Amino acid sequence: MQVLAESGLAEIAAVADASCDALEQARACAPQARPARDLAGLLAMDDLDGLVIATPSGAHAGQAIAALESGLAVFCQKPLTRTAAEARQVLDAAQRADRLLDVDFSYRYVAGVAQLREAVRTGELGELYAIDLVFHNAYGPDKDWFYDIARSGGGCVMDLGIHLVDLALWIAGAPAPGTVDAQLYAAGRPLQAPVDRVEDYASVQWRLDGGASVRMACSWRLPAGCDAVIGASFYGTGGGAALRNVGGSFYDFNVERFDGTSSTPVASPPDAWGGRALVDWTRRLAAGGRYDPAAGHLLDVARLVDAVYGR
Repeated sequence: MQVLAESGLAEIAAVADASCDALEQARACAPQARPARDLAGLLAMDDLDGLVIATPSGAHAGQAIAALESGLAVFCQKPLTRTAAEARQVLDAAQRADRLLDVDFSYRYVAGVAQLREAVRTGELGELYAIDLVFHNAYGPDKDWFYDIARSGGGCVMDLGIHLVDLALWIAGAPAPGTVDAQLYAAGRPLQAPVDRVEDYASVQWRLDGGASVRMACSWRLPAGCDAVIGASFYGTGGGAALRNVGGSFYDFNVERFDGTSSTPVASPPDAWGGRALVDWTRRLAAGGRYDPAAGHLLDVARLVDAVYGR
């Protein structure tokens, strides 16, 4: 919200939060914003253009649909919903209302990722045959609802892996596949699908329509020797490219191109990428943006995550 306030693209007209402390912190960033008790209080205001949703995942579908049906554009924290069925309902509501809908898949906006996507899409890497994805977090979430599958929809895949799923499908330009091989674990013990509790480690493999093999691993509390291990690597018959975090950081990334044993830097820190997805949505909204059929990609992501969980 602070990034949006500093962008000058929009006025933060109102805020609502279940936590009084959080509400006051928000208003410190936007002193002019009117406080509301809840979503209903926001939707009762008649001068809003869009709503940013940053609540527990289980609330996203109902809140997004309510906002869209009230005529507001929606920017939602990931995941859009817990299941593909819920995602379909939200997308239908956005299409009926003809309102802009997007999700905070923020890693798309790291410097150099757009060039990486262009290299894949234009065939600069040759025929794509392998994608390796990893997101290990040495810590677990600090809020109880993450560990309640009814409220979260899943564990580390829903929390972290969904970013990787989005990157793979967005960069490679392929829809979600029909067959997914997923191994999920909780405290070192394998879970059976359909899972009924959150996982803290996942190993997943699938194939894209073009034949490329995708491997993904993600976790909470993995003893990785650093705060985080994050990467998305793409390999083709003509070269490779990758996004990789630097020194275990959650925020610093290098993007590189590979040719055999040599590498060429594309982008490196410092890079203030954290709020770019929200700013981009706001810019499109300010320009009169309505429902964008590209939002259908969100359903592809949700379907693949459903397949991981055996739903």
